[in-house]
Parts: sequence; structure tokens; C-alpha cells
Amino acid sequence: MTDATTGLAPAASHGDLTVREATAAELTELGRVLVAAYSSLDGFASPEESPQYYEMLANVGAFAERPGVAVLVAVDADGAVLGGVVSFDDMAEYGVRADWPGLDRAGGIRLLGVSPDAQGRGIGRMLIEACVLRARAAGRDQIVLHSTEPMRVARAMYERLGFAASPELDFMPGTLHVYGYRLAL
Repeated sequence: MTDATTGLAPAASHGDLTVREATAAELTELGRVLVAAYSSLDGFASPEESPQYYEMLANVGAFAERPGVAVLVAVDADGAVLGGVVSFDDMAEYGVRADWPGLDRAGGIRLLGVSPDAQGRGIGRMLIEACVLRARAAGRDQIVLHSTEPMRVARAMYERLGFAASPELDFMPGTLHVYGYRLAL
């Protein structure tokens, strides 16, 4: 469902924060926010160590061109982009692996990030909740995401929100252990 005025999905607000689909003008700034968020993670690969991954973060707007995919942003009252996430209506566009069993009715979440200066304000939670609402609206029966060891704060938040570790969705690109999580809807 989209807003007739903006063509975007309805926004969710909390105090001075709003989560909604990103406008084209916000995608470059969101890329900068994601690069800053991921490069600040202790123990996560640096831009020099993983240039392709950081290029994907910087160009997060490319995901918005895929069918059934929305790039969501969290903005403050002044319109500053504080964080974002990519929400997938189904796993066909998720881009990691398509051979996991039982995901034919799953939605997905990737690339959650909050500006280091804005962390601790509930922005990550708001972004996840918006993704859950999208997945439910798309008729999904579960939502899947992946995380890594350096993303300890995010993993703890996922677990508080009801996501369960799903080792059958784990994988290892190189030496990095990527942990799968599911939330039944």
C-alpha cells in the first residue's frame, strides 16, 4: 500500500523519528550512513579489506530497483537520515542464497545500519518493526536475516524482538561466520 501523494509506503513515527521508504535524494546519504555504521564495528572487515561489500553499502539504492524490495530510512524531524535497512517481500531478491529449505513464504532483511552518532535511540528497532509490517502485508509467514559476530548489539536486539538463531541458515564466505535468524509471523 502506498501513499497517493508520495507514492511511498506509509511512514511510522515515534517522537521526532520517522521510518519510511527512502526517496531517491536520500539514497546516497543512506549509503554514507551504512558505510560509517559498518566500518565502526569492532572486528568487522574494513573498507580496504572488503571493498566490494562497502561498495554495495554505498550503493544501497540499487536494491530499490529490484521487484518487491524497499529501502527504508529513519529520519529525524529535520529530515536527516539516521539509519536504514533493505526489506525484501520474498527471498527471491535477497541475494545471498536461494537454496535454503522452507523459505518460499519468507521475507528478508539486509543491511540494517544506524549512524554511529544516532545509535541507542531505538532506530534499529523501528527499522526492524517496519520490515516486519511489510512482510506481514506481503503475506509472508516468516522473516529471515543474517548477522555476524561483530554485530553483537544488533544480534541482541534481534533476539529481544523474537528472532531465533537458525543454524541451518548459517554460512561462511571465506573465514567470516554469518549467522541466520528467523522470526515466525
